[in-house]
Amino acid sequence: MHDIRFHQCARLQAFESKNIITFIPPDGEFELMSYRLDTKVLPLISIKCLQNIKSHSHVECIIRAKSEFKHRFIANNVEIFVPVLVPLDAGSLKFRVSLGSAEYVPQHNYICWTIKQLYGQKECLMHVHFDLPRVSAVNTGQKKSVEKIPIRVNFEIPYLTASGIQVRRLKIVEKSGYQPLSWIRYTTQSGDYQIRM
Repeated sequence: MHDIRFHQCARLQAFESKNIITFIPPDGEFELMSYRLDTKVLPLISIKCLQNIKSHSHVECIIRAKSEFKHRFIANNVEIFVPVLVPLDAGSLKFRVSLGSAEYVPQHNYICWTIKQLYGQKECLMHVHFDLPRVSAVNTGQKKSVEKIPIRVNFEIPYLTASGIQVRRLKIVEKSGYQPLSWIRYTTQSGDYQIRM
C-alpha cells in the first residue's frame, strides 16, 4: 500500500506494528483511510469490440462484455458507453442485446448499454447495425477491431474487494451501555473505468 492517508480522528500507535487502527468517529459519514495499490488488478468487466463492414454504407459492430469476477458476485447497474466516432443516420441505428437494453444518446454521440444485474463469469453481446452517410466510402468485407476507442464502464459490485484487502475484525467499545450493531460492508465501484480498444 502507498499514499496511505487517515482521517484526523485515527490513532495510529498500533497501526505500524499490528495493523490496528483505533479511532473515535466524528458525527456523520467520513472516510477513515484511503490508499493506493501498485498491484495490477485485472479488469472486472472486460470489453471487446469488433467492427464488420457489410457494404459501402452499412456497418455492424459487435460488443462483447464479460464479467471476470467469481460466480457468487453480481455487478449492479452496469452501464457501458460506446462512443460513435463516425457520422451516422440515427434512423438506421438498430440494436440487439443478449442482456439489458441499449439506446443511442445523440447529444453525447455514444451508445449506452444498460444491464441491471450481471452475474460473475457471464458473457453478453450487443449487435449494433447502422448506415453511414453516402460521403463515407468504406471497403466491404472488412473485419477489424476498433482501435483506441475509450469505452467507459460504470458498475457496482457488493461484497467484493478488488484489492483483496479486508477488515479482519471490528470491535466497538461503548461505555454507555448501548449495544451497537457492528458490521462491515464491501462494495467495489467502477470509479473512472475506461477501456481503450
